[in-house]
Amino acid sequence: LKHVLATSTVNEYSSLLNVFVKDYQRYGVRTFYNGLIPALMGAIPYAGASFFIFETLKLIYFERTNKEVPSVYRFLFGGFAGLVGQSSSYPFDIVRRRMQTLRIPTGHNVFYSLYVIGKTEGVKNGLYKGLSLNWIKGPIAVGISFTVYDTVYMHINQLLEVEGLNRW
Repeated sequence: LKHVLATSTVNEYSSLLNVFVKDYQRYGVRTFYNGLIPALMGAIPYAGASFFIFETLKLIYFERTNKEVPSVYRFLFGGFAGLVGQSSSYPFDIVRRRMQTLRIPTGHNVFYSLYVIGKTEGVKNGLYKGLSLNWIKGPIAVGISFTVYDTVYMHINQLLEVEGLNRW
């Protein structure tokens, strides 16, 4: 809904609630699920690439140094993993946003939409348009997330070992 409000004409909608009501009246309940399929399809390469790269980089570091990975390296590995994950799933994000703003007709499947965007606008100016802006904020957020998750996970495991409860 927020994408519809952001891309609408000045007088078309007065608030987010107004978008909700008008779109429900015009298109029915299905309008609230526009873009769900490409969002789910984009989550697969994003999660797969980012987790694989993060864990692989940690393993390589450990094998070469035989030391635990410092937090700053976890942050850098997480940032790089986020950059690759985001790049691998970005075309699905383009399709999702266009479906949400009704720029892709209802009923067009995701792969056909990817094909049409790539054919008419090109890979760089169509499927990856705006990716460089995401490269600024995305890797930082993912790096922080991976670092915090790993640090908390290690501390919980240490606490469980002290208590004799660790079964992993």
